[in-house]
Amino acid sequence: MTDQAAYLGVGASLTGRRWIGPTAEEDRLAEAMAQDTDLPPALCRTLVKRGITADGAAAFLAPTLRDLLPDPRSLRDMEKAATRFLAAVKARERIAVFADYDVDGGSSAALLLVWLRDMGLRATLYVPDRIDEGYGPNDAAMAGLAKDHNLIVCVDCGTVSHGPIAAAAAADVIVLDHHLGAETLPPALAVVNPNRQDESGDLGHLCAAGVVFLMLVEANRQLKDAGQRGPDLMAMLDLVALATVADVAPLIGVNRALVRQGLTVMARRQRAGLVALADVAGMDQAPTSYHLGFLLGPRVNAGGRIGAADLGARLLATADPHEAGALAERLDLLNTERREIENRVREAALEQATERGLDGPLVWAAGAGWHPGVVGIVAARLKEATNRPAIVIGLEDGVGKGSGRSVSGIDLGAVIQRVAAEGLLLKGGGHKMAAGLTVAEDMLPAAMDRIAVLLDKQGAGALGPSDLRIDALLMPGAATVELIEKIAAAGPFGAGAPAPRFAFPDCQILFAKQVGTGHLKVTFGDGMGARIDAIAFGAMDGPLGARLTQHGGARFHLVGRLEVNTWQGRQSPQLRLEDAAPA
Repeated sequence: MTDQAAYLGVGASLTGRRWIGPTAEEDRLAEAMAQDTDLPPALCRTLVKRGITADGAAAFLAPTLRDLLPDPRSLRDMEKAATRFLAAVKARERIAVFADYDVDGGSSAALLLVWLRDMGLRATLYVPDRIDEGYGPNDAAMAGLAKDHNLIVCVDCGTVSHGPIAAAAAADVIVLDHHLGAETLPPALAVVNPNRQDESGDLGHLCAAGVVFLMLVEANRQLKDAGQRGPDLMAMLDLVALATVADVAPLIGVNRALVRQGLTVMARRQRAGLVALADVAGMDQAPTSYHLGFLLGPRVNAGGRIGAADLGARLLATADPHEAGALAERLDLLNTERREIENRVREAALEQATERGLDGPLVWAAGAGWHPGVVGIVAARLKEATNRPAIVIGLEDGVGKGSGRSVSGIDLGAVIQRVAAEGLLLKGGGHKMAAGLTVAEDMLPAAMDRIAVLLDKQGAGALGPSDLRIDALLMPGAATVELIEKIAAAGPFGAGAPAPRFAFPDCQILFAKQVGTGHLKVTFGDGMGARIDAIAFGAMDGPLGARLTQHGGARFHLVGRLEVNTWQGRQSPQLRLEDAAPA
């Protein structure tokens, strides 16, 4: 909670949140920036929130990879990894890519497979089965790959896989990862990871695909120094963008430039797998970070969650439109099935967690037969509903496999890693916002209690309902498509860089009704002719839908994020409604 006065006097909104507006200093800086730059005040408020000054506004609004891309060699083992990788290419050695089963792993694998294909070399793809093998390298798989390959590249995994990498002694192993490293590194030829304990952490926000991309930048540089030309890396940024957004990496620094350029590449519709996936998902406009996170990402993930683990990577790597179409259709069906499974587990987990209590430093639930492929999504739902770190675990044959999601400011990955080192977990690891774990069922209560104690020391137990932070006031007549497009220059928006949130004060509800499955459609105005449409997804399941559909003529303050709605070729402003309060 903050001592700052409630914005518009809203101490408890319809969803129970306190509204917090910009500070007096932010107001002053935004007004000064608007005068100095002639940029719209609403955009200036967004820039000020990002810590951007008037002098730096122009550069921030037009980020370039040339300016923001770090020297790949600033990461330990990078030069060694790229040199060994190129030696394998030159000698036409047998290369295997061992990838995690999520979007980041699939995108990372696809980057390598596409790059190698452009160099005339085909690599073996290996993605472990989530249920049978679990996350990361295992002894049997690595030993088997080492028998038939000279080089194994582990992507989005491997940093803490000491035993499995030792089992692959017959081959060289390179690790390209971003998960939190332990005090010692596995016996790999190279471990490139910005979250190694001996790294500065300056690039800790990179996802694995970002690390793989930097390795390919270094490989291309070495090729150029040798008088050769490598594949076109700029054309591969669509894969980096997808992974960065889907893995919820913060859209700051170089990540922002990677995603921005990647969206431009994706809009050209030149990658067969992404074209097929966009078509099956019903995307009918230029891609945004929202589409990557909520339409494309979940479908790529669906194979690793409840289907064949390698489907996503195969889709992203294929150059065959027919194969892409078939894989996209299969992933779309699996995603529908995944949603049904998720809904069942979510209901059971929420009921159990509520009985246990939602006001402690950790919200958790565990159940027999809960599908390991959806526990991470359900943990995210619990986290969102409670503003608490959450862990959800599926139990089978005396062993629980679970996933956790954290809130801003609470490092869950470090806690999970510590509890694993203490022996209460069979294994566990991750990063600040997400982690995975395996636990013996009889150790479950003790492990969760210990995790809760450590999270409480970070302040998780003192968290209240999350304040709703608002960037600025706006009137309906000012919310134009032109303004939204100008604000978009401060994007792309997502994790670590949220889209600006606007409050529309003292508005009249002109139209409100339920649409679809539990969604709310609203039209509101200022009473002087200006009006704007709004959509609130899932609002009918909570207080927002009931109150606004039965407004009785009352006026409300409304809060949300602006977007452009495209319908039958026409564009109009739309508010993604998040909250409301009586005016």
